[in-house]
Amino acid sequence: MVLMICVAGMPGSGKGVAARAARDMGIPVVTMGDVVREEATRRGLAHTPRNLNMIAEKLREEEGPAAVALRIAEKIRRIKGRTVIVDGVRSLAEMKVFRSMGRTVIIAVHASPRTRFKRLLERGRPGDPRSWEEFEERDMVELGFGLGNVIALADYMIVNEGKVEEAYREARRILSGLMENGEDKG
Repeated sequence: MVLMICVAGMPGSGKGVAARAARDMGIPVVTMGDVVREEATRRGLAHTPRNLNMIAEKLREEEGPAAVALRIAEKIRRIKGRTVIVDGVRSLAEMKVFRSMGRTVIIAVHASPRTRFKRLLERGRPGDPRSWEEFEERDMVELGFGLGNVIALADYMIVNEGKVEEAYREARRILSGLMENGEDKG
């Protein structure tokens, strides 16, 4: 049985730190946002905050609330191994897809809005907000998908307000505990 460790958090909270810790431990990572970026590229759209939000909403309108998770599920099925990190789960509908595939654990990563906004400005990834208004708009879209519900049901919480190294160590501690306690044995 596959163990899916689902990482959830608002944009800029530090989900990528948990994903990096997993990769460093040899755990495969699939990223939900990659599906949206791939679809934007397929549709010939620039990776702006507005376009990516629109694509995320369109996918869910056209294919249902679990559309992104269903596309990720196909990627997971091709992965050899018994444990996988799913980076960026946003809704209970998506969690239902992953629960149908195996055991799930949710790790939520939290940081305050001011901290997240600062990080997103510094990160400068295509699609990241460039203004406080874009940042708030993106947060509302994410919460509209049901992200708050996933965070509320988390099995583990990483508060990421300090140094990146601290969040990284905490992610490794949690992941090591899951592996050592046989969470990946089904």
